[in-house]
Amino acid sequence: MSIINNNINNNCNSSRTNKNNNNIIQIIPVHLSIDIKPQDNLDMVILESVKHAQVNLYDRDIVVIAQKIVSKAEGRIINLDHIKPSAKSLAIAKENDKDARIVELILNESKEILRLIKGILVVETKQGFICANAGIDQSNVQDSHNHALLLPVDADRSANKIRDSLRKKTGKDVAVVITDTFGRPFREGQTNVAIGIAGIEPIKSYIGTTDMYGKKLKVTEIAIADEIASAAELSMGKSDRVPIVILRGYKYQKADEKSSISKIIRSKEKDLFR
Repeated sequence: MSIINNNINNNCNSSRTNKNNNNIIQIIPVHLSIDIKPQDNLDMVILESVKHAQVNLYDRDIVVIAQKIVSKAEGRIINLDHIKPSAKSLAIAKENDKDARIVELILNESKEILRLIKGILVVETKQGFICANAGIDQSNVQDSHNHALLLPVDADRSANKIRDSLRKKTGKDVAVVITDTFGRPFREGQTNVAIGIAGIEPIKSYIGTTDMYGKKLKVTEIAIADEIASAAELSMGKSDRVPIVILRGYKYQKADEKSSISKIIRSKEKDLFR
């Protein structure tokens, strides 16, 4: 709670300043006091948590939400006792010292296995993401020895549903970004990335513009959605119950209803690392 209280005054006092300074971006953490369960109305939980934090939503705010609470609300918690591993899963598990039930889930959630080394399966998920273990997680899951959490089936759809509900209930036109932590080629550590979006274009293109020296830019495109996700992670905490962040002050490009995180996924033909 101390994280929120430290930001409330800054949020209230600087909201007027933001109108006069285009370079100020605020990252406002929102504490969650309950554990999300299947069938919970996540939009209502978000609004109640925002209200408890004494924060108001404004037009063009970006509501950043950790994938974990979205998956929980959508019932993507799997009881591993109900999973019967295939022969392939049993073989992979034995060779890599993994739970065969988890391996079976990974295979079920994947289009293709790209790498299998040191107990880590790097796969392309059914959603098109390249990540370890199909994004399946057992941290911050009750009875994690026997349960695992899957990614949302369609995080874009989840984001749009939350955005539409927030807009109807508050009258504010906000964007929504759903995030998860992924590893990266050639870099240690994980970083937050966007896996679902609504109301915001995920890429900002500078192609055709000129740099400060007049040179025409030919390939520069910035992954705005991922940068927003990473910025939000600085105020999120896996053990601090802060799965929601409001990012305010960034002038993003609004998107139509067809905007999708798929725009940020590099096609197989262009991927130099496969």
